[in-house]
Amino acid sequence: MANTNVTMRIDETLKAQLQELMSSLGLDMTTFFTMAAKQAVREQALPFKPDMNTGIYGLQAYKLAMQNTNYNKEGKAVISSADEWNDESEWDDMFEQMKKERGVK
Repeated sequence: MANTNVTMRIDETLKAQLQELMSSLGLDMTTFFTMAAKQAVREQALPFKPDMNTGIYGLQAYKLAMQNTNYNKEGKAVISSADEWNDESEWDDMFEQMKKERGVK
């Protein structure tokens, strides 16, 4: 398959930030945009979901959370019966309320 060039304009600072991120992930800009384009065409949707976006918590907290997450055989995250948060039900209550508001059984 023949390659073609694509020219685009991007903010100088954003470009530098993206290059730094791609470098830390072991990619270059061409590989990143090619991956994004292939996924967009394959999925017929925007090619990104916020995986590296750690919000206000930072990358170290994100990595720590990932290291401390346990999964069952079905691949779902589980909490040990000895975990101090095991009896927490606030999110369960909120989820049930959302289901009721949306008419989901």
